[in-house]
Amino acid sequence: MLGKSKTVTTTASANDAQTKIGTIIGPGAVFDGNITAPEAIRIDGKLNGNCASLGNLILGTDGEIKGNIIAQNVIISGKVVGDISASGKLELFSTGRLSGNISARSLVIDEDAFFDGRCTMVTNQTITEEEKKEAPKDETSAE
Repeated sequence: MLGKSKTVTTTASANDAQTKIGTIIGPGAVFDGNITAPEAIRIDGKLNGNCASLGNLILGTDGEIKGNIIAQNVIISGKVVGDISASGKLELFSTGRLSGNISARSLVIDEDAFFDGRCTMVTNQTITEEEKKEAPKDETSAE
């Protein structure tokens, strides 16, 4: 019977290995500027700027972001004022507050969460990125 608790610990360790957090902004910390990271980012403090990650972005309950977010998967438990683009899943927990637009493949909003903005569901993030690249070309050709 005691061996079962070890199995749970092993499972938790396996999940941690899959979500390797490369950057952490701890509680009480304030960061002014943009962040770009190749791995997951966890924010429990305050970020005033844009955030881009090739991995996941996790915003803790006391975390705040004033800026745009681009990441694979985004988990929001704190407050965000800005747009979010998630190539995978965006989860807005019950303690989360989001004022901004969403572009995501999958969206989960818990009861009592706050969301004020527009949501666009995408089937392939590559299409959205190609559209963004084409927009400046159209403006240049118009001149």
